[in-house]
Amino acid sequence: MHSIVAKFFGTNGIRGVFDEDFTLEFVHDMTLAIGTYFGKGPVLIGYDGRESSPIICKVVSSALNSIGIDCNVAGLVPTPCLEYAVKSLGYSGGLMITASHNPPQYNGIKPCAKDGVEISREDELIIEDIYLQKNWLKKSDSWGITRTENTAIETYLKGIISHVDSTLIESKHFKVVLDLGNGAQAVSAPNFCELLGCETFLVNPNIDGTFPGRGSEPTPQNLSELSKTVKEHNADVGIAFDGDGDRSIFCDNNGDILTGDKSALVLTQHILKKNPNSLVVTCLNSGSNIEVLAKQFESKVIRTKVGSVEVSRKMVPTNALIGFEENGGYMYGKHNQVRDGCMTLALMLDLLATSEKPLANSINSLPPSFTTKDKISCPPEKIPKLISLLKEEYPNSDTSDGIKISIDLKNWVMIRPSGTEPIVRVYAEAESQEKLDTLMSEYLEKVSSIISR
Repeated sequence: MHSIVAKFFGTNGIRGVFDEDFTLEFVHDMTLAIGTYFGKGPVLIGYDGRESSPIICKVVSSALNSIGIDCNVAGLVPTPCLEYAVKSLGYSGGLMITASHNPPQYNGIKPCAKDGVEISREDELIIEDIYLQKNWLKKSDSWGITRTENTAIETYLKGIISHVDSTLIESKHFKVVLDLGNGAQAVSAPNFCELLGCETFLVNPNIDGTFPGRGSEPTPQNLSELSKTVKEHNADVGIAFDGDGDRSIFCDNNGDILTGDKSALVLTQHILKKNPNSLVVTCLNSGSNIEVLAKQFESKVIRTKVGSVEVSRKMVPTNALIGFEENGGYMYGKHNQVRDGCMTLALMLDLLATSEKPLANSINSLPPSFTTKDKISCPPEKIPKLISLLKEEYPNSDTSDGIKISIDLKNWVMIRPSGTEPIVRVYAEAESQEKLDTLMSEYLEKVSSIISR
Protein backbone atom coordinates (compact mmCIF):
# COMPACT_ATOMS: atom_id res chain seq x y z
CA MET A 1 0.00 0.00 0.00
CA HIS A 2 2.75 2.48 0.93
CA SER A 3 5.14 1.32 -1.78
CA ILE A 4 5.69 4.96 -2.74
CA VAL A 5 7.95 6.58 -0.19
CA ALA A 6 7.05 10.10 0.87
CA LYS A 7 9.72 12.64 -0.06
CA PHE A 8 8.98 15.32 2.52
CA PHE A 9 6.75 13.71 5.16
CA GLY A 10 8.65 11.70 7.76
CA THR A 11 7.25 9.49 10.51
CA ASN A 12 5.40 12.51 11.85
CA GLY A 13 4.80 15.53 9.63
CA ILE A 14 7.42 17.47 7.66
CA ARG A 15 10.57 18.54 9.49
CA GLY A 16 13.86 20.16 8.63
CA VAL A 17 16.54 22.55 9.82
CA PHE A 18 15.07 26.06 9.65
CA ASP A 19 16.64 28.19 6.92
CA GLU A 20 18.58 25.22 5.49
CA ASP A 21 16.23 22.60 4.04
CA PHE A 22 13.18 24.02 5.79
CA THR A 23 13.12 27.52 4.26
CA LEU A 24 10.35 30.13 4.26
CA GLU A 25 9.98 29.63 0.51
CA PHE A 26 9.52 25.88 1.01
CA VAL A 27 7.01 26.55 3.83
CA HIS A 28 5.08 28.94 1.59
CA ASP A 29 4.79 26.50 -1.33
CA MET A 30 4.07 23.48 0.89
CA THR A 31 1.32 25.48 2.64
CA LEU A 32 -0.24 26.24 -0.77
CA ALA A 33 -0.26 22.48 -1.42
CA ILE A 34 -1.82 21.73 1.99
CA GLY A 35 -4.39 24.51 1.52
CA THR A 36 -5.28 23.09 -1.91
CA TYR A 37 -5.73 19.66 -0.32
CA PHE A 38 -8.03 21.13 2.37
CA GLY A 39 -9.94 22.89 -0.42
CA LYS A 40 -11.61 25.42 1.84
CA GLY A 41 -11.30 27.24 5.15
CA PRO A 42 -11.34 28.05 7.88
CA VAL A 43 -8.01 26.43 8.83
CA LEU A 44 -6.70 26.58 12.40
CA ILE A 45 -2.99 27.32 12.91
CA GLY A 46 -1.01 26.69 16.09
CA TYR A 47 2.68 26.61 16.92
CA ASP A 48 5.18 25.45 19.53
CA GLY A 49 7.77 27.51 21.41
CA ARG A 50 10.56 27.31 18.84
CA GLU A 51 12.15 30.63 17.93
CA SER A 52 11.28 30.30 14.24
CA SER A 53 7.61 29.36 14.86
CA PRO A 54 5.98 32.85 14.90
CA ILE A 55 7.66 33.80 11.59
CA ILE A 56 6.63 30.52 9.96
CA CYS A 57 3.08 31.12 11.23
CA LYS A 58 2.92 34.43 9.34
CA VAL A 59 4.10 32.80 6.13
CA VAL A 60 1.60 29.95 6.55
CA SER A 61 -1.36 32.26 7.17
CA SER A 62 -0.50 34.62 4.30
CA ALA A 63 0.01 31.69 1.90
CA LEU A 64 -3.43 30.33 2.81
CA ASN A 65 -4.99 33.80 2.49
CA SER A 66 -3.40 34.20 -0.97
CA ILE A 67 -5.49 31.29 -2.32
CA GLY A 68 -8.69 32.57 -0.72
CA ILE A 69 -8.60 30.46 2.45
CA ASP A 70 -9.53 32.01 5.81
CA CYS A 71 -7.54 30.98 8.84
CA ASN A 72 -7.54 31.52 12.57
CA VAL A 73 -4.38 31.54 14.64
CA ALA A 74 -4.57 29.80 18.04
CA GLY A 75 -1.02 30.93 18.86
CA LEU A 76 1.27 28.91 21.10
CA VAL A 77 -0.52 25.66 22.00
CA PRO A 78 0.37 21.97 22.39
CA THR A 79 -0.18 19.85 19.26
CA PRO A 80 -3.07 17.83 20.81
CA CYS A 81 -4.78 21.08 21.81
CA LEU A 82 -4.76 22.28 18.20
CA GLU A 83 -6.01 18.89 16.98
CA TYR A 84 -8.87 18.78 19.49
CA ALA A 85 -9.86 22.38 18.70
CA VAL A 86 -10.00 21.59 14.95
CA LYS A 87 -12.42 18.74 15.62
CA SER A 88 -14.60 20.36 18.28
CA LEU A 89 -14.77 23.90 16.87
CA GLY A 90 -15.58 22.81 13.32
CA TYR A 91 -12.48 23.74 11.29
CA SER A 92 -11.85 22.22 7.87
CA GLY A 93 -8.28 21.38 8.88
CA GLY A 94 -5.38 22.40 11.05
CA LEU A 95 -1.69 23.17 10.70
CA MET A 96 0.63 22.73 13.64
CA ILE A 97 4.04 24.36 13.33
CA THR A 98 6.39 22.14 15.34
CA ALA A 99 9.35 19.80 15.10
CA SER A 100 8.11 17.92 18.18
CA HIS A 101 11.16 16.47 20.01
CA ASN A 102 13.82 17.40 17.41
CA PRO A 103 16.71 19.71 18.46
CA PRO A 104 16.12 23.54 18.53
CA GLN A 105 17.40 24.30 15.03
CA TYR A 106 14.59 22.22 13.50
CA ASN A 107 11.02 23.16 12.75
CA GLY A 108 8.20 21.53 10.86
CA ILE A 109 4.57 21.36 9.82
CA LYS A 110 2.02 18.78 10.92
CA PRO A 111 -1.29 18.93 9.05
CA CYS A 112 -4.40 17.61 10.73
CA ALA A 113 -7.67 16.69 9.01
CA LYS A 114 -11.09 18.04 9.97
CA ASP A 115 -11.67 15.05 12.27
CA GLY A 116 -8.84 16.35 14.49
CA VAL A 117 -6.47 13.51 13.58
CA GLU A 118 -3.20 13.68 11.63
CA ILE A 119 -3.77 13.11 7.91
CA SER A 120 -3.20 9.60 6.55
CA ARG A 121 -0.09 8.36 4.70
CA GLU A 122 -2.13 8.36 1.45
CA ASP A 123 -3.12 11.99 1.97
CA GLU A 124 0.51 12.93 2.63
CA LEU A 125 1.33 11.60 -0.85
CA ILE A 126 -1.56 13.60 -2.36
CA ILE A 127 -0.17 16.79 -0.79
CA GLU A 128 3.35 16.02 -2.02
CA ASP A 129 1.99 15.47 -5.51
CA ILE A 130 0.21 18.84 -5.47
CA TYR A 131 3.46 20.43 -4.23
CA LEU A 132 5.67 18.80 -6.89
CA GLN A 133 3.21 19.57 -9.75
CA LYS A 134 2.67 23.08 -8.31
CA ASN A 135 -1.00 22.73 -9.19
CA TRP A 136 -2.41 24.62 -6.23
CA LEU A 137 -5.72 26.46 -6.02
CA LYS A 138 -5.95 29.61 -8.06
CA LYS A 139 -6.84 32.69 -6.01
CA SER A 140 -10.59 33.05 -5.77
CA ASP A 141 -12.37 36.42 -6.16
CA SER A 142 -11.37 37.50 -2.70
CA TRP A 143 -8.35 37.05 -0.44
CA GLY A 144 -8.70 34.98 2.70
CA ILE A 145 -8.71 36.66 6.14
CA THR A 146 -6.64 35.80 9.21
CA ARG A 147 -8.25 36.11 12.63
CA THR A 148 -7.36 34.79 16.06
CA GLU A 149 -8.84 31.81 17.91
CA ASN A 150 -8.88 32.48 21.65
CA THR A 151 -10.81 29.48 22.92
CA ALA A 152 -8.53 26.57 21.89
CA ILE A 153 -6.93 25.93 25.30
CA GLU A 154 -10.16 26.30 27.26
CA THR A 155 -12.01 23.97 24.83
CA TYR A 156 -9.19 21.43 25.09
CA LEU A 157 -9.09 21.35 28.91
CA LYS A 158 -12.89 21.13 29.21
CA GLY A 159 -12.82 18.23 26.78
CA ILE A 160 -10.20 16.36 28.80
CA ILE A 161 -11.92 16.91 32.16
CA SER A 162 -15.21 15.55 30.78
CA HIS A 163 -13.63 12.07 30.45
CA VAL A 164 -12.49 11.58 34.05
CA ASP A 165 -14.06 11.62 37.50
CA SER A 166 -13.04 15.20 38.27
CA THR A 167 -14.92 15.37 41.60
CA LEU A 168 -13.14 12.29 42.90
CA ILE A 169 -9.74 13.54 41.68
CA GLU A 170 -10.30 16.96 43.31
CA SER A 171 -11.15 15.30 46.63
CA LYS A 172 -7.71 13.62 46.69
CA HIS A 173 -5.59 16.82 46.54
CA PHE A 174 -2.84 15.04 44.64
CA LYS A 175 0.72 16.34 44.58
CA VAL A 176 1.91 16.39 40.99
CA VAL A 177 5.32 17.32 39.54
CA LEU A 178 5.21 18.63 35.96
CA ASP A 179 8.44 18.66 33.96
CA LEU A 180 7.28 20.94 31.15
CA GLY A 181 10.62 20.65 29.34
CA ASN A 182 10.45 24.34 28.31
CA GLY A 183 7.75 23.19 25.88
CA ALA A 184 4.19 23.91 24.82
CA GLN A 185 2.31 22.06 27.61
CA ALA A 186 3.39 24.98 29.83
CA VAL A 187 0.32 26.86 28.55
CA SER A 188 -2.15 24.12 29.53
CA ALA A 189 -0.96 21.38 31.92
CA PRO A 190 -0.47 23.65 34.96
CA ASN A 191 -3.98 25.16 34.48
CA PHE A 192 -5.35 21.67 34.11
CA CYS A 193 -3.83 20.53 37.42
CA GLU A 194 -5.18 23.65 39.11
CA LEU A 195 -8.69 22.92 37.81
CA LEU A 196 -8.46 19.46 39.40
CA GLY A 197 -7.30 20.75 42.78
CA CYS A 198 -3.77 19.33 42.58
CA GLU A 199 -0.80 20.83 44.37
CA THR A 200 1.66 21.32 41.52
CA PHE A 201 5.45 21.63 41.42
CA LEU A 202 7.03 22.77 38.15
CA VAL A 203 10.34 21.78 36.54
CA ASN A 204 11.61 23.62 33.39
CA PRO A 205 8.44 25.74 33.34
CA ASN A 206 9.44 28.58 31.00
CA ILE A 207 8.74 28.21 27.30
CA ASP A 208 12.07 28.41 25.52
CA GLY A 209 12.67 27.15 21.98
CA THR A 210 16.31 26.35 22.75
CA PHE A 211 15.15 23.79 25.36
CA PRO A 212 17.89 24.65 27.89
CA GLY A 213 16.47 22.47 30.70
CA ARG A 214 16.83 18.90 29.49
CA GLY A 215 16.29 19.04 25.72
CA SER A 216 12.96 18.60 23.98
CA GLU A 217 12.66 14.83 24.26
CA PRO A 218 11.99 13.28 27.68
CA THR A 219 14.20 10.19 28.10
CA PRO A 220 14.92 8.16 31.24
CA GLN A 221 18.47 9.57 31.10
CA ASN A 222 17.50 13.27 31.28
CA LEU A 223 14.70 13.18 33.85
CA SER A 224 16.76 13.10 37.06
CA GLU A 225 15.41 16.53 38.04
CA LEU A 226 11.83 15.23 37.76
CA SER A 227 12.69 12.19 39.85
CA LYS A 228 14.44 14.30 42.50
CA THR A 229 11.52 16.75 42.74
CA VAL A 230 8.99 13.92 43.14
CA LYS A 231 10.99 12.50 46.06
CA GLU A 232 11.63 15.92 47.61
CA HIS A 233 7.93 16.81 47.77
CA ASN A 234 6.71 13.27 48.37
CA ALA A 235 4.54 13.65 45.27
CA ASP A 236 1.98 11.11 44.03
CA VAL A 237 3.18 11.26 40.44
CA GLY A 238 5.54 13.11 38.11
CA ILE A 239 5.19 13.62 34.38
CA ALA A 240 7.51 14.96 31.65
CA PHE A 241 6.25 16.24 28.30
CA ASP A 242 8.04 16.56 24.98
CA GLY A 243 8.46 19.84 23.06
CA ASP A 244 4.98 19.97 21.54
CA GLY A 245 3.16 18.28 24.42
CA ASP A 246 1.77 15.15 22.80
CA ARG A 247 4.00 12.62 24.55
CA SER A 248 4.40 11.97 28.26
CA ILE A 249 6.83 9.98 30.36
CA PHE A 250 5.83 9.26 33.97
CA CYS A 251 7.69 9.04 37.24
CA ASP A 252 6.14 6.99 40.05
CA ASN A 253 5.88 8.04 43.70
CA ASN A 254 9.26 6.43 44.49
CA GLY A 255 10.99 8.60 41.89
CA ASP A 256 11.40 5.79 39.35
CA ILE A 257 11.03 6.83 35.71
CA LEU A 258 8.64 4.51 33.84
CA THR A 259 9.11 3.37 30.26
CA GLY A 260 6.35 4.35 27.85
CA ASP A 261 5.40 0.68 27.68
CA LYS A 262 4.93 0.41 31.46
CA SER A 263 2.77 3.51 31.83
CA ALA A 264 0.73 2.40 28.78
CA LEU A 265 0.09 -0.99 30.39
CA VAL A 266 -1.04 0.41 33.72
CA LEU A 267 -3.34 2.97 32.04
CA THR A 268 -4.74 0.37 29.65
CA GLN A 269 -5.50 -1.96 32.55
CA HIS A 270 -7.35 0.88 34.33
CA ILE A 271 -9.41 1.77 31.23
CA LEU A 272 -10.20 -1.83 30.17
CA LYS A 273 -11.47 -2.65 33.67
CA LYS A 274 -14.25 -0.13 33.02
CA ASN A 275 -14.57 -0.93 29.29
CA PRO A 276 -14.04 -4.65 28.60
CA ASN A 277 -14.42 -5.98 25.01
CA SER A 278 -12.52 -3.03 23.60
CA LEU A 279 -9.88 -2.60 20.95
CA VAL A 280 -6.27 -1.48 21.53
CA VAL A 281 -3.96 -0.36 18.70
CA THR A 282 -0.18 -0.30 19.13
CA CYS A 283 2.99 -0.52 17.00
CA LEU A 284 5.19 -3.52 16.24
CA ASN A 285 7.86 -2.24 18.67
CA SER A 286 5.71 -2.26 21.84
CA GLY A 287 6.20 -5.02 24.42
CA SER A 288 4.28 -8.32 24.26
CA ASN A 289 2.47 -7.85 27.58
CA ILE A 290 -0.28 -5.77 26.01
CA GLU A 291 -1.75 -8.96 24.45
CA VAL A 292 -1.63 -10.71 27.83
CA LEU A 293 -3.40 -7.79 29.48
CA ALA A 294 -6.04 -7.30 26.77
CA LYS A 295 -6.98 -10.98 26.97
CA GLN A 296 -7.86 -10.61 30.67
CA PHE A 297 -10.53 -8.08 29.66
CA GLU A 298 -11.83 -9.88 26.53
CA SER A 299 -10.16 -7.18 24.45
CA LYS A 300 -8.19 -7.32 21.21
CA VAL A 301 -4.88 -5.80 20.07
CA ILE A 302 -4.09 -4.64 16.53
CA ARG A 303 -0.42 -4.00 15.62
CA THR A 304 0.69 -1.36 13.10
CA LYS A 305 3.92 -0.03 11.66
CA VAL A 306 5.80 2.41 13.90
CA GLY A 307 4.51 6.00 14.02
CA SER A 308 1.63 7.83 15.63
CA VAL A 309 -0.01 8.44 12.24
CA GLU A 310 -0.22 4.66 11.69
CA VAL A 311 -1.82 4.13 15.11
CA SER A 312 -4.19 7.12 14.92
CA ARG A 313 -5.39 6.31 11.43
CA LYS A 314 -6.00 2.67 12.41
CA MET A 315 -7.99 3.78 15.48
CA VAL A 316 -10.44 5.90 13.48
CA PRO A 317 -12.08 3.25 11.24
CA THR A 318 -11.88 0.47 13.87
CA ASN A 319 -13.28 2.76 16.56
CA ALA A 320 -10.52 1.64 18.94
CA LEU A 321 -10.68 2.86 22.52
CA ILE A 322 -6.92 3.00 23.16
CA GLY A 323 -3.80 3.52 21.09
CA PHE A 324 -0.18 3.85 22.19
CA GLU A 325 3.48 3.86 21.22
CA GLU A 326 6.38 2.74 23.39
CA ASN A 327 7.81 6.31 23.39
CA GLY A 328 5.16 7.74 25.72
CA GLY A 329 2.56 8.53 23.05
CA TYR A 330 -0.85 7.53 24.44
CA MET A 331 -4.21 7.97 22.74
CA TYR A 332 -7.65 7.83 24.30
CA GLY A 333 -10.27 7.32 21.60
CA LYS A 334 -13.17 8.86 23.52
CA HIS A 335 -11.31 12.20 23.56
CA ASN A 336 -9.40 12.16 20.26
CA GLN A 337 -7.44 9.52 18.37
CA VAL A 338 -4.11 11.32 18.78
CA ARG A 339 -1.23 11.32 21.27
CA ASP A 340 -2.09 13.71 24.06
CA GLY A 341 0.19 14.38 27.04
CA CYS A 342 -2.43 16.21 29.10
CA MET A 343 -5.22 13.67 28.45
CA THR A 344 -2.76 10.96 29.50
CA LEU A 345 -2.05 12.82 32.76
CA ALA A 346 -5.81 13.04 33.38
CA LEU A 347 -6.17 9.27 32.92
CA MET A 348 -3.28 8.69 35.34
CA LEU A 349 -4.90 10.90 37.99
CA ASP A 350 -8.18 9.05 37.43
CA LEU A 351 -6.34 5.77 37.99
CA LEU A 352 -4.70 7.05 41.19
CA ALA A 353 -8.03 8.38 42.49
CA THR A 354 -9.85 5.07 41.98
CA SER A 355 -7.09 2.59 42.85
CA GLU A 356 -6.40 3.84 46.39
CA LYS A 357 -2.82 2.60 46.18
CA PRO A 358 0.42 4.36 45.20
CA LEU A 359 1.44 4.25 41.54
CA ALA A 360 4.56 2.15 42.27
CA ASN A 361 2.32 -0.61 43.68
CA SER A 362 0.12 -0.63 40.58
CA ILE A 363 3.22 -0.86 38.39
CA ASN A 364 4.65 -3.74 40.46
CA SER A 365 1.48 -5.77 40.04
CA LEU A 366 1.78 -5.72 36.23
CA PRO A 367 3.17 -8.81 34.47
CA PRO A 368 6.97 -8.27 34.45
CA SER A 369 8.39 -6.82 31.25
CA PHE A 370 11.91 -6.04 30.12
CA THR A 371 12.19 -3.70 27.15
CA THR A 372 14.83 -1.27 25.95
CA LYS A 373 15.86 0.76 22.92
CA ASP A 374 18.95 2.45 21.55
CA LYS A 375 20.04 4.19 18.38
CA ILE A 376 23.02 4.03 16.01
CA SER A 377 24.07 6.68 13.46
CA CYS A 378 23.46 5.40 9.97
CA PRO A 379 23.50 7.21 6.61
CA PRO A 380 20.15 6.58 4.83
CA GLU A 381 21.85 4.96 1.81
CA LYS A 382 23.15 2.11 4.00
CA ILE A 383 19.68 1.10 5.26
CA PRO A 384 18.59 -1.23 2.38
CA LYS A 385 21.80 -3.29 2.67
CA LEU A 386 21.47 -3.49 6.46
CA ILE A 387 17.89 -4.78 6.29
CA SER A 388 18.59 -7.23 3.45
CA LEU A 389 21.64 -8.76 5.16
CA LEU A 390 19.65 -9.24 8.38
CA LYS A 391 16.78 -10.73 6.36
CA GLU A 392 19.20 -13.24 4.78
CA GLU A 393 20.40 -14.27 8.23
CA TYR A 394 16.86 -14.41 9.71
CA PRO A 395 14.56 -15.37 6.82
CA ASN A 396 11.43 -15.73 8.99
CA SER A 397 11.45 -12.12 10.21
CA ASP A 398 8.72 -9.54 9.84
CA THR A 399 9.91 -6.88 7.37
CA SER A 400 6.76 -4.76 7.18
CA ASP A 401 8.61 -1.93 8.97
CA GLY A 402 12.40 -2.30 9.12
CA ILE A 403 12.92 -5.82 10.47
CA LYS A 404 11.56 -7.55 13.57
CA ILE A 405 13.49 -10.71 14.51
CA SER A 406 11.46 -12.84 16.92
CA ILE A 407 13.13 -15.61 18.86
CA ASP A 408 9.75 -16.26 20.50
CA LEU A 409 6.85 -14.11 21.80
CA LYS A 410 8.80 -12.75 24.78
CA ASN A 411 12.22 -12.32 23.13
CA TRP A 412 12.67 -10.19 20.03
CA VAL A 413 14.71 -7.39 18.44
CA MET A 414 13.46 -4.79 15.99
CA ILE A 415 15.69 -2.61 13.81
CA ARG A 416 14.23 0.25 11.79
CA PRO A 417 15.40 3.49 10.23
CA SER A 418 14.17 6.66 11.96
CA GLY A 419 11.74 8.69 9.87
CA THR A 420 13.04 11.94 11.34
CA GLU A 421 16.87 11.72 11.57
CA PRO A 422 19.84 9.75 10.04
CA ILE A 423 19.87 6.92 12.60
CA VAL A 424 18.56 3.39 13.00
CA ARG A 425 16.66 2.55 16.15
CA VAL A 426 17.07 -0.81 17.84
CA TYR A 427 14.27 -2.05 20.11
CA ALA A 428 14.30 -5.24 22.15
CA GLU A 429 12.26 -7.23 24.64
CA ALA A 430 13.34 -10.27 26.66
CA GLU A 431 12.04 -12.46 29.47
CA SER A 432 14.68 -11.23 31.95
CA GLN A 433 16.92 -8.19 32.40
CA GLU A 434 20.00 -10.37 31.95
CA LYS A 435 18.74 -11.82 28.69
CA LEU A 436 17.74 -8.33 27.50
CA ASP A 437 21.24 -6.95 28.12
CA THR A 438 22.82 -9.84 26.22
CA LEU A 439 20.36 -9.61 23.34
CA MET A 440 20.77 -5.87 23.02
CA SER A 441 24.56 -5.81 23.09
CA GLU A 442 24.71 -8.66 20.57
CA TYR A 443 22.48 -6.84 18.08
CA LEU A 444 23.96 -3.38 18.60
CA GLU A 445 27.32 -4.90 17.73
CA LYS A 446 25.93 -6.78 14.74
CA VAL A 447 24.14 -3.70 13.33
CA SER A 448 27.16 -1.43 13.88
CA SER A 449 29.48 -3.85 12.11
CA ILE A 450 27.17 -4.13 9.08
CA ILE A 451 26.87 -0.31 8.87
CA SER A 452 30.62 0.18 9.06
CA ARG A 453 31.34 -2.26 6.21
